[in-house]
Amino acid sequence: MPTDLEATRLDKWLWAARFFKTRKLAADAISGGKVHVNHQRAKPGKEIKPGMFVSISKGIYRWDINVVTVTGQRRSAKEAGLLYQETAESLAKRQQLIIEEREKREFFSDKGCDRKPNKKQRRQIHRFKQA
Repeated sequence: MPTDLEATRLDKWLWAARFFKTRKLAADAISGGKVHVNHQRAKPGKEIKPGMFVSISKGIYRWDINVVTVTGQRRSAKEAGLLYQETAESLAKRQQLIIEEREKREFFSDKGCDRKPNKKQRRQIHRFKQA
């Protein structure tokens, strides 16, 4: 990925790295204290350089990343993944949260309760009542 920048604004980098859909959302998250640079709160205009540590909280998920390269342009998701390197602990914790949320969704889903039974289900109900 060609880059000729040695530093860029934090909100612009977060947008280019595809953590947020717009720079406005990135700036709001930074101003709201959801993004920390080198374990300190930052402002949207903070200059970010390769080698810096960034923590991003978005909903229940959290990314702890090291900045590898800096760019001011939004590229494909593949290329955006090359802009940073996530720590192993952060990745493992986030994957665990994803699995837990998926299990929670499956456990609490009430499939079939909000509609009439279909033909197959009606046959099963009749068989059950007759037995």
